[in-house]
Amino acid sequence: MSKRLKSKYKINRRLGENLWGRPKSPVNKREYGPGQHGQARRRKPSDFAVHLSAKQKLRGYYGNITEKQFRRIYGEAEQVRGDTSENLIGLLERRLDAVVYRMKFVPTVFAARQVVNHGHIMVNGRRVTIPSYRVKEGDVISVRERSRTMALILEAIESPERDVPDYMDVDFQKMQGTFVRTPKLADVPYPVRMEPNLVIEYYSR
Repeated sequence: MSKRLKSKYKINRRLGENLWGRPKSPVNKREYGPGQHGQARRRKPSDFAVHLSAKQKLRGYYGNITEKQFRRIYGEAEQVRGDTSENLIGLLERRLDAVVYRMKFVPTVFAARQVVNHGHIMVNGRRVTIPSYRVKEGDVISVRERSRTMALILEAIESPERDVPDYMDVDFQKMQGTFVRTPKLADVPYPVRMEPNLVIEYYSR
């Protein structure tokens, strides 16, 4: 189980946004930050604070991946030809845990990391236990046969909370899906506004 699972909603309160658009988020009831100074009057943030917040928001959305991992993904995005911010989103969306979450096999990206770690997910018929595994276009992701009766997975599939984006093709009867193409920023169904351009500016200082 992810060590961050119990505290995942603290990210929401710290950033003041419902990152995953979930009805359970405490931001729906308390828009101010956590702690005794959470309701203190906020000053206008500096440019650095704005850039940092954009970075923390994007990093937190994908399961609060470590700064080291996130920095490495940024470095890869910078090396690829094209728009760095679009490359960054494409690389994040190709993480196996993100793909499993998008395909609605789990309710949260934290749960996606857990089911991948525990060996419940197959890629092209082969079990993969690395959440950061990079999925390629055309790869088939499926729930392992012996894991298809898990309550977590069945409830996520039946939940009307999210829709599967059009850059994936999912067959819930077979509990498998195909990663059709790498998405652009405009294709990704973020519940909140993401600004990867500010993330690029943060790392380009």
